[in-house]
Parts: sequence; structure tokens; C-alpha cells
Amino acid sequence: MTSQNFKHPAAALGELRARLEAGLVAMGLSKTLLARRAGLGRTTVSEAFSRTADVPSAHTMGALARALGLDPGPLLALRAAAVGGAAAVGEDETPVGRPIAACDPHDLEVHPAAAPAPAENGSSPAPAGRQRATSVLPGYVRRPHDEQLTELAAATASEAGSRMAVLVGSSSTGKTRACWEAVQPLAEAGWRLWHPFDPTRAEAALANLARVAPRTVVWLNEAQHYLGAGRGLGERIGAALHGLLTDPARGPVLVLGTLWPAYAEAYAKVPREGEEDPHPQVRELLAGRLIHLPDRFDASAEAAAEALAAAGDRQLAHALHRTSDGRLTQFLAGAPELLHRYAMASPAARAVLDAAMDARRLGSGLYQPLPFLEAAAEGYLTDDHYETLAADWLEQALADLSRPVHGNLAPLRRVRPRPAHRVPAGPAPVYRLADYLEQHGRGQRRLVCPPASFWHSASAHLTAADERVALGEAARLRWRLRTAAELFRAPAATGHPDALAGLAHIHYTLGSDRQAEELYGLAADAGSVAALTSLYWIRKRAGDEDAARLIDQRAADAGEIKAILRVASQNMSAEERAAQDEEFAAEQTAAAAAVGYATVVDHLTALTEESWTDTGWARLRRQAYDNAYEDPHDYLSSLWSRTGNDEVRERLYEAAAAAGHPEALYQLAERKYASGERAAALELAFRAAETGHVRAAQLLAWDLEEAGDTAGAEYWHRRMADHGDDEHLMALARLRQQAHDTAGALAVYQEAAATAGVDLIHRLNWAQDTAWQDLCPYGLDPDGTPSTPWQSPLPS
Repeated sequence: MTSQNFKHPAAALGELRARLEAGLVAMGLSKTLLARRAGLGRTTVSEAFSRTADVPSAHTMGALARALGLDPGPLLALRAAAVGGAAAVGEDETPVGRPIAACDPHDLEVHPAAAPAPAENGSSPAPAGRQRATSVLPGYVRRPHDEQLTELAAATASEAGSRMAVLVGSSSTGKTRACWEAVQPLAEAGWRLWHPFDPTRAEAALANLARVAPRTVVWLNEAQHYLGAGRGLGERIGAALHGLLTDPARGPVLVLGTLWPAYAEAYAKVPREGEEDPHPQVRELLAGRLIHLPDRFDASAEAAAEALAAAGDRQLAHALHRTSDGRLTQFLAGAPELLHRYAMASPAARAVLDAAMDARRLGSGLYQPLPFLEAAAEGYLTDDHYETLAADWLEQALADLSRPVHGNLAPLRRVRPRPAHRVPAGPAPVYRLADYLEQHGRGQRRLVCPPASFWHSASAHLTAADERVALGEAARLRWRLRTAAELFRAPAATGHPDALAGLAHIHYTLGSDRQAEELYGLAADAGSVAALTSLYWIRKRAGDEDAARLIDQRAADAGEIKAILRVASQNMSAEERAAQDEEFAAEQTAAAAAVGYATVVDHLTALTEESWTDTGWARLRRQAYDNAYEDPHDYLSSLWSRTGNDEVRERLYEAAAAAGHPEALYQLAERKYASGERAAALELAFRAAETGHVRAAQLLAWDLEEAGDTAGAEYWHRRMADHGDDEHLMALARLRQQAHDTAGALAVYQEAAATAGVDLIHRLNWAQDTAWQDLCPYGLDPDGTPSTPWQSPLPS
């Protein structure tokens, strides 16, 4: 029965309350227990059932429906009829989403919260299978990012324009819950919410963004699944979202997303000269739309949480009692217990988790098929552990890892993926790694190369094209060239542009230039703009300027930012360049005036001083990225150089260096080194390098190399390499090779290949460093030993 069956609002309200009463009786609850389960006040619940009170709010109806296990749709329709309203969308229209009040926050991926021990009244906890359905969200503590979200939502609701925000923070820091709280005022206004999910998140978003109606929240939780999707889907989604946000006729719309910091950093990064630019649309979309969350509660937030706990919030009280570092949201999401379970896991269970962590951080999908995990895990075990495995070791490991921390949260749990996610090969069970352990693995295992069993198992058991391409690229960056080719081959045969480009990279590395160009051409024809960039540089280095120019124009037409800039620069006359410089100067003067500075020099002085603080540095980095600079200080230097006033800048850096600021020490050292003041420069560089400043250590190492002090150079290269900078590993290997220590050089090169902190192959090729290729010209086998000669065939 729907609201259309009731001609009078009173009849609809009567039916609404009758259904609530029936649900209450069926559940066997008192109104007090219902209020607790729904997360509502006792008075609010009583008024919802009272025949003399006003019509309950949409938020109240949604919460009661979820607590009673009722379908919220018909109840919300009855409520609409009770207030005399009608649905805004006709039956013949099919906008995406559903009313916000009908949404369950857990379905939107808000983490269920860790529950305290059962209350003293003797009530027992819900069975494991029902805990998620009955989980009540703990009280909410507002923090500064919530004010930003509230203002954004209010502005979107009150104006015609559309807006977007993406919350950036580590796993389990409250990003999704913050978004959920921000849209609650919109629920009262009848807004809808759409969470693109099926058949895959990216496919659902791209197929249905055109159906987003005004007054809709587009919910992009874990936005990397949308914006980072392969085959160019992420870029197309970014462009489609830009179109949605900038079309006044389609507003108001609010787009909310969440990202881990590593993904936000990757999307914002401006590539170096010669590197491909995989995210230009996404970078533009996210510019100015990121809101960063802290990892922990500050004193003010903890005080607010303590007040809620004192008022009776047992979940917050439980978290406050068990944490002392401000990480309340992580505790409530089960993070400490997950880490404890990982640390205390049996060798077999730990091996399975490590294999799953490596698979996720290197690019596999959310769901890991059991045959892959079983075969991959064997290489993570020591010989002693492997030889003493029980016959049912895998069953024991899975039973241990599937045991919940709370609710349905477990280190590794078996899932039933939607049809589009299922493994084509058959009915093999699939498992999903807990999000928090995934992020933990990305940090703790960042410099670890998986064992041979991982690569063999991936090639044998993972069949999804995008997975094979991502893992193939991970293998290529770790110099496992033959393994990479095996992973690329099947998707390349179907015309996957990134797989074709990956094979092209391998052929180019192996010296098969003709085959490489042929594959780059196929990849470009299949839609890979990165392949056009590679072709451009191949022709450029070969001296074929005409061909390079034509390819660059093609890349520019496809939207590649650096190609657009190069083409524009080539076509610009001297008069146009002068006019551009004048325009830039005028823009800088206007920018200075807009923030209250009389001159550009005054503005840059303030900007430079602010850059020594964390907040100022973040602001400068954002401006640098927006202006196509990877290094914020390079950007700042370019601004100063246009003023012609180096004396002020020098005094600023000297003052900051005197205070011990590492970047200022390095900048000053670099200037003194360039002017021939070697001793003073090295003293400044040493002070900066002692704090871990990579470029300062690099300056010291290169100087010591040039002076013939190999031991001193090795010291700084190794020290920086231990910080994860594999460029210093390559320099260290080169020094050992120059000393005719071939075995030592090979060992260090293998270490560099295993970490793959940067694109090792790109840097070697760019620097025309052939030492590595001389030692193992055919790459490395999965176990890290040099490969014997082999040939990568072209895809059929």
C-alpha cells in the first residue's frame, strides 16, 4: 500500500503508525529499547507512535524502519502523504538513488562500531550474523572538517549551484561517517542519495551520471574505485563529474567522496618531463575540493567525546577507556584488534594475510580467489614453517582469519561478490582483506617485493584484465620483465591499451625498438594518451622533429596537458610571449592585492615565510600542483625569479636557515654551491641532511663522489636508501660497479628493483644508465635472480 491510496493525510498518518506498532510487536521491543537501537531519543520515539503528536520527521522514520527491520520506502511514502506532499519525480521518470532517510549508513560503508560488553540488565549481544543490522552508531563528535562539510551542504541546498568535496584521511578516521552526518539536513528537505555500485562502481557511475536529478547526493565512498579505474574509466568519470558540477540546469547536486592520503597524493601529482600523466582530468576535478581529516582527536574533540560518554554513550565510553592516543575512530572500527590479530597470527595465517596485502597494494581487485591465496602464501613461509604445515593448514588459517573482531569485521572474510566481480573461471570462494589491514600493508610492506610464489600464482589464477595489467606493471617496475609480459599478454590480445603500452615498455627496455613503436602505436590507437607521450619522446630522441611534432599535436588533441603546453609554446610568437609575461605579472599583482599586499614582493615574502609551516607548505604545494610544478619550492623560486628581487629572498632563506629549517638550509646550500662557496655549502647541506633531507644528502653524495671519497659518498647514498629512496640505491650500485664489485652491484640493483619506490626503469632509461642492463639485460626472474635470454612475443 502506498501514499497514493490515501486521499486524506490523516488516513496516511494512521496507517503509518499502525505499521510502526506492528513492527514493534513483531520485534518484541519496548520503546526504550527501540530508541536505543534506532539511536533516537526516548521522547522522539514516543511522539512517533503518539496519535496526538505531529508527523515524524523523515530522519526519524528512516531510523525506526531500520531498527524494526521494515522497508523504509513505503513508510516514507506514507509520511509524504501524511504531510500532504507528493513525490517530486513522476512514475515515468527514473532518477538514480533513493531518499536519504531510506538509506542505511552501514550500506553506505560507515564502519559498524565496536560494542562494549553486554549491559548489566542481562541482555545478550545480537548473534554475529545480526550485529551489523542492529548496530547503532555511537554519538558523533563534530570537528573542524564537519564545519566545512556543513557549510558546503547548506550552501548547496540554498543555492542553485552544485558542489563537491572529497574527505582525505587514513583508514577508519571517520571520513564516511562525517559525510553521513553532513547529509542529514538534506534528508529533511527530501534529497535523494545515489551510491554507484553495481555491476562495478566505476561502470555504474559512468553509465548513470547522466540520470542524476537535482537535489541528489552522489556518494563516492572510496573514490579511488571511481577516479582511479583502469582503461581510462577514471578520467572519463572525472570529466563526467566536472560536467555535472558545472551545468546549472542539473543542480543543485552535492558530490561527496573519500580517499586515503596515498591516493589523493597520486592524483594530485604532476608528472616529470617525459613521464605519462595518468590523471589530468581527476587532478583538475579535485583541485580545491579536498578536505583533510586528522588521524586522531585533539583535546577539544576528546572533551566533547567524554561529555557524550558521561551522558550515556557506552560505545564512546568504551573507546575512551581503552585508548590514550586520541585514535577513537580507529578503535571503534576495530583497528587495534585487527593489528593485534595480524601480529599474533600463526605463520600460515600471516602468510595468507601478507599475500592478500601485497595483492591489494600492487593493484589487484577487492576480492581474492582462494586458489590464488593458497598458492601465493607458500612463498611467504620459511622452510621450517612450510615443512611442518598440517594437511589442513589452509582451512585452519582461514578459520582463524575469518573469526570476527566485532560485527562482521574480520582480518580476512569470505564474501559473496556481485556477479560482475565473480571469478570467471568458476565457483572458487573469494575473500576480502579488512580495509585497515590493507592500509597497514601499504605502509609496512611498501619496500617489500613479493616472493616468486606470488607472481606465479597471480599469473595462473587472476584473470580479470585490469588486475593483470596492474600487477603486470608492478612486476615491470620491479624488473620482473618476463613475469610482466606474461601478465600483460592476455589483456593485450583483447586490445587493452595499458597492456599494450606495458608490452611496449618491455620491448623498448630490451632494445626491440621497432616492436616497441608498433606496440605503442597500437596502444595509442586503443586510446592510450601515455603511449603517444612515449612515441613523442622516442621520435624526439631520434631527431625526427617532424614526426614528434605530429604526435605531440595528436596528444594535445586528446587532452594531454603537457602536450598542449608544448604545442602552444611552439606556435607562440615573440610578441605573444612578451604579452604572456605581462599578463602573468598583472595576475601576480592582482593576486597580491587580493590578499592585502601592496606589492608582489610583499606577497611572496609572506608566502615564503608561511612555507616553513605545515599549513603554509600544504597551501604552497596545492598552488604548485595547480600550476604544473611537482616541487613547491621550484614553483616559489620561479615566482621570485620573475620579480628580479633575489636579495629579499636570500635574506628570508638565511633567517630560516639560522633557525634550522631543513629546506631553507638546502636552498641556501644549493645557491652557495652554485656560486663556488663549496665549504659553506657543504656545511649547510650537512645540517639539512642530518634531518633526513633527501636532496641535501644527494648534494653531499655527488660532491663526495666527484672528490673521489667513495666511502663518504656510499655513506650518504646508503643512509638515504634506508629511507626508501631507491635513486640512492642505484647510485650506490653504480659506485660498486665502478669499483669492479660486480656481485655487490648486482645485489644493490636487485634491492632497488624490489622496492620500486619510483619507476626505476624510467629513471635508468632517462639517464641513459646502462650499468643495470649490462648486469641483467633480460630482467629478473620472480625469485630475483637474473633472467636467462628470452623474447617477448607480440600479442596475437
